Amino acid sequence: MAEEVILLDFWPSPFGMRAKIALREKGVHFDLREEELLSNKSPLLLQMNPVHKKIPVLIHNGKPVCESHIIVQYIDETWGPESPLLPSEPHERARARFWADYVDKKIFPAGRTAWRSTGEAQEAAKKEYIEGLKMLEGELGDTAYFGGERFGFLDVSIIPFYSWFYAVETLTGCSFEEECPKLVGWAKRCMQRESVARSLPDQHKVYDFMSEVRKKVQAQ
Repeated sequence: MAEEVILLDFWPSPFGMRAKIALREKGVHFDLREEELLSNKSPLLLQMNPVHKKIPVLIHNGKPVCESHIIVQYIDETWGPESPLLPSEPHERARARFWADYVDKKIFPAGRTAWRSTGEAQEAAKKEYIEGLKMLEGELGDTAYFGGERFGFLDVSIIPFYSWFYAVETLTGCSFEEECPKLVGWAKRCMQRESVARSLPDQHKVYDFMSEVRKKVQAQ
């Protein structure tokens, strides 16, 4: 019997992008189902992720896997063992997981606050966001990817946020090319990969989405 692989997603979500990139890196065919998170969550989403009721959710032969980093690790362990995303050496694996966790706990919240707010709150969040990106740039060093010369788990974790860059720059008045040139260069290399280019939405479309969300947040 053929495998059934379904991904519940919401197109602007960087967390959903991680799952799409990992699946495409492994050459896995999947049924992408877009959720309407802002208006009406599907019964399938509520059934498969009753705890958090959030995307992404990977459904493999009827069994759900939730939370983006867990999904990426599941994909890595399930398909394409000849091309692993996580390093084989235990310390390198731990390092990759540490920085992936750092992105979710430090960089994502700061970036979200920066594009949703104004004034002093925006300036503080923008500063924190750029400082976080510079930390990542230091971790990248002079290598092609965060895994060295090979695209891997940490690259999958971070590259979706590149889809935010144009919107954050436009809404906050910063320049990532000036602030983090090595990180921007890395992002452009990643975008040359088919798995990444197919999984990240157009930055102008993301900007339009963020602008609408921002208006609603500020009107509350």
